[in-house]
Amino acid sequence: MNLLSKIEEILLLTIWKLNDGAYGVAIFEQIEKETDMRWMSGSIYGALTRLKKNDYVSIQEMELHPGQGGRPRIYYQLTPLGFKRLTQAQKINQSLWTGVPFLEESK
Repeated sequence: MNLLSKIEEILLLTIWKLNDGAYGVAIFEQIEKETDMRWMSGSIYGALTRLKKNDYVSIQEMELHPGQGGRPRIYYQLTPLGFKRLTQAQKINQSLWTGVPFLEESK
């Protein structure tokens, strides 16, 4: 079994949560909000490229409306293999954390 990297796991979970709204900027903002960390766009987009290459996500490029500037939005969706990998990651995480008391940062 291939284990996901942490960023791959975070991305797949975020895409799953955003559902039909999973495009680059929305994914980036959601990850920063939920992790309370600043992320480099290259780390996000590089990992998204790897997920696509490994067939964990599919993409759909949306056409711009007439008169709308900029680049078309690329929406991401989990493939069946991506969903399988995400459920495996969930099971592994739950197994690893079973029996561990809540950890608090020392001050």
